[in-house]
Amino acid sequence: MKKTKIFGLERNVFFTGLTSFFTDTSTKMVYSVMPLFLMSIGASKTTISMIEGIAESTASLLKALSGFWSDKIGKNKPFMIIGYGMTALITPFYALARFPIHILLLRFIERIGKGVRTAPRDSLISGSINKNETGKNFGFHKAMDNSGAIIGPFLAFAILYFFPLNYELIFVLAGIPALIGVITIVVFIKEAKSEKKSSVRWTSFKNLPKKFWFFLFIIFIFSLGNSTDALLLVKTSETGVDNMYIPFIYMIFNVISVFLAVPVGILSDKIGREKMLIPAFLIYSIVYFLFGSFNSLNIFLMLFLLYGFYSALSDGSQKAMVSDLVSKDLKGTGFGIYHAVLGFSLLPASLIAGLLYDHVDSSAPFYFGSIMSLIAALMMLGFMIIYKTKKVA
Repeated sequence: MKKTKIFGLERNVFFTGLTSFFTDTSTKMVYSVMPLFLMSIGASKTTISMIEGIAESTASLLKALSGFWSDKIGKNKPFMIIGYGMTALITPFYALARFPIHILLLRFIERIGKGVRTAPRDSLISGSINKNETGKNFGFHKAMDNSGAIIGPFLAFAILYFFPLNYELIFVLAGIPALIGVITIVVFIKEAKSEKKSSVRWTSFKNLPKKFWFFLFIIFIFSLGNSTDALLLVKTSETGVDNMYIPFIYMIFNVISVFLAVPVGILSDKIGREKMLIPAFLIYSIVYFLFGSFNSLNIFLMLFLLYGFYSALSDGSQKAMVSDLVSKDLKGTGFGIYHAVLGFSLLPASLIAGLLYDHVDSSAPFYFGSIMSLIAALMMLGFMIIYKTKKVA
């Protein structure tokens, strides 16, 4: 593959970032109003959490399967086309939903699309770059992803401003940027893999290093307290703010994440991923503790800013760490298992958070998330100590 750079980035990295920008513009238009829409058709907080958890977790097996098969056949691009295409196809149909079960079905199908595309996409990025720039490139991808997460909620806010409570219009229009994202893949992205890996079998899981599995266990512990951002939006809406401003508030943390993602990624290349993830988990713990302790719009606005700092520190660093820990011929498999762990943990996390919110009080799920994140930070510190003092495969 010819190494053509755009703005100092590999061609595949740039256009994969552009694809994520358009797709996240679409999905965050929908996501930023989905809790409000679900409550308007009779959903409880538990139902909102369960819809997210079931959709993510049930489809998460595909994240491991698609990563494995992309390694097996030596191709990433077909999985990306299918996965992003499913999101573009499903998005406008949210406008036809009249009961929470309809949203569950559509979210499940749409998340299957994400399950198909995510690991091969990350594998394509990893296979297109130099190892000493992993953090920088995944930081750029996260910045583009979150740029879409800025534009999407802003567009949703603008639509609600001119067409109050017209959630259906948002869902229909959200299909347009999703379609542009698919076209970007088809036209501009080149395959990064060159040959089939006939040696890749299910037993290849045993070839993944022990420290990779330890890292995944830490991510699982953290993710049990990281249910869904929808509860942050629900808690914010309970301060009395007009619903049309909720997408705008959700946009705040994405702005911070966009500006910091690339610098943080470059820094992680220099000092190590662990030194990014430990403060990230601590910041998350503080944010969730304060969300549980207060019910003030002004405080929540400040917390969303801090939450953006956590996002910049965490998301790109986690993927870069997976890339560092896994050998080249198992990149897709490694990313697939990583994303599967995130997906599988979301169902119990969402169930716990929803039940705590509805049956204990609105602070309980945030205190729980704070505790789990603090535990993950301590475990990551242990990881850093163990694998800096001795090399264990």
